[in-house]
Amino acid sequence: MTSPARRLEGKVALVTGAARGQGRAHAVRLSAEGADVIAVDVCAQPATTHYAGATPDDLAETVRLVEAQDRRIVARQADVADFAALSAAVSDGVAELGRLDVVVANAGICSAGNSWEITLEQWNETVAVNLTGVFHTAKATIPTLLEQGTGGSIIITSSVAGLRGLPFLSAYAATKHGVVGYAKSLANELAQHRIRVNTVHPHGVATGMTVDDLQPLIAAHAQTLAPIFMQALPDQYSEPEDIANAVAFLASDEARHVTGIQLPVDLGTLIR
Repeated sequence: MTSPARRLEGKVALVTGAARGQGRAHAVRLSAEGADVIAVDVCAQPATTHYAGATPDDLAETVRLVEAQDRRIVARQADVADFAALSAAVSDGVAELGRLDVVVANAGICSAGNSWEITLEQWNETVAVNLTGVFHTAKATIPTLLEQGTGGSIIITSSVAGLRGLPFLSAYAATKHGVVGYAKSLANELAQHRIRVNTVHPHGVATGMTVDDLQPLIAAHAQTLAPIFMQALPDQYSEPEDIANAVAFLASDEARHVTGIQLPVDLGTLIR
């Protein structure tokens, strides 16, 4: 990462799913830009994923990295699917850090399967975290942004799957399409208050969120459906910091006239 421009001096950013991966990268990058951070993560194993969940030690490492930027951080374990717990975490952070300016609704999970074969538990957990969790995050934070009267930026992590019907990921794609519609409605409602709302759309990102149950399905359909996942650029994956670069821009005043957009950071996947 190049030396950041300190575009967020004096501001406070909330990041959900902050214990590792993209969420940690967002927390670190925004703190490097001058922001204090409210970091929230459930730090538990999802019931329906094939990869391990984040841990309290992961969240502690995020705290260490933010503090290494000489910024303050309030870290809480809370499930975005639990509105009361998330609201309490937000309230604690605002009370300690004094305000809220940037909201990064990043927490998410993913599992794979043919659309008619995914379990009810898979569907319900994916919707609870990826879609309802974004609604909870907005509902827990927007009143503070409105009360402050100083504008703000809300950034929601969607996906290439939020703009394309990726096979074998229908529950995930449904939620990631859903947050795009929700963000557009929010953007219209909040623009008069100078609160901007945008979504970012990564392709594959090198995090702990490895969807191992997807690979056999892609291999089994190598001649038919697998090409949908191909990127244009030669890199196989983005790094979390690549997505954090986009988030930092959207959070900053350099993007003060940018709202309601879907920003791909996708290695050119969507041009295929």
